[in-house]
Amino acid sequence: MGRPRKIASPSAPASLADDVARLSRLLTRERDDLPPAYLRDQGLRRAYLAYFLPPNLAKIHVPLRELCLHPADLLKKDRLKVLDLGSGPGTSVLGIREFFRLRGSGQHLEFTAVDQVGENLKEAEALFREAGGGADDRATLTTVRSGIKAIADRSGGPFDIIVLSNVLNEIFLRETDRIRKRTELVRNIMARLLATNGSCIIIEPALQETSRDLLMVRDAIVDGGSQVYAPCLVQGRCPALVNPRDWCHEDRHWDPPGAVRELDEATGLRKDSLKFSYLILRKDSRSLADVCGPGCYRVVSEPLASKGKLEFYLCGQEGRRLATRLDKDASPANGAFERLQRGDVVRVEGLVVEERRFRITKESLVKPLDPFPRDRTQRSPLP
Repeated sequence: MGRPRKIASPSAPASLADDVARLSRLLTRERDDLPPAYLRDQGLRRAYLAYFLPPNLAKIHVPLRELCLHPADLLKKDRLKVLDLGSGPGTSVLGIREFFRLRGSGQHLEFTAVDQVGENLKEAEALFREAGGGADDRATLTTVRSGIKAIADRSGGPFDIIVLSNVLNEIFLRETDRIRKRTELVRNIMARLLATNGSCIIIEPALQETSRDLLMVRDAIVDGGSQVYAPCLVQGRCPALVNPRDWCHEDRHWDPPGAVRELDEATGLRKDSLKFSYLILRKDSRSLADVCGPGCYRVVSEPLASKGKLEFYLCGQEGRRLATRLDKDASPANGAFERLQRGDVVRVEGLVVEERRFRITKESLVKPLDPFPRDRTQRSPLP
């Protein structure tokens, strides 16, 4: 399989750096000024291709890895139909295709990319051809120019994987009942377009507002009787919403390609990690907690080291609590505690559950669950 072309020049021109900085502001501090279909702007589209596409492409690998744990071997079907809603230039399409290439899978992948900006779809087609080297007949791409809300009202598919990547937060953006409308949209998409054994993957920015909005959609879906497959190991209401200052997101180290590093230097930005929030929704009753078994927790913070102790926030059946291991209690049994990273799933035996925190004792057995031993430094699949 070939590689997508290198979009940025070896030394990023000032105009490109300016567009990258402008798009970064619109996606973060100036979200109220974010125009609809903003990638119609040629400068913003060029900035997205050069700077935002590479990390966004890599993010989809995280939920796909967790879907590999489902006992029904969901991703081993001979033919998988994938729908990328609000595809932009085919970012998730490229990421999913790369994921299966790295696994050495021989499935036929049928992609459908939906976007309301025609220029995005042309870029998606070009990047898709180049990624396949022009000779991969096991992957096909169909593009559809449409808004997401219009597609959600159609019948079609059914699709094995539906992706909404960095899209949901831009729909009903300025409406007071945006959570209700986004929840209804997701439910409609799953009811009309998702296969009985399919998976809906939602990826959102790691900003406090966008992450909390996603968690509110999650809670509304759970309240309606549906189940979240991942990342949650608890099916009740999200404990991160109890405190209005809290939110939950991924932060995985990432080794950016040279063109992105050059733009970092030119703009003062930093893209050395993958920051995002995500949900995997399914129609069946299985969740990642069922797969991992009792006594498992998701690490939802960076390591918090202070004099005489090491702490992480863990989230599981008892809720979200600070887990503390005193330095004097370090032992071979709990030695893996100091190597945990945000996003890890860990089984802890002998954990002491106190009123407001967890305590790791000298006898506690700490065992990270990662059936795919990974290089902690993720590398970009782009040159």
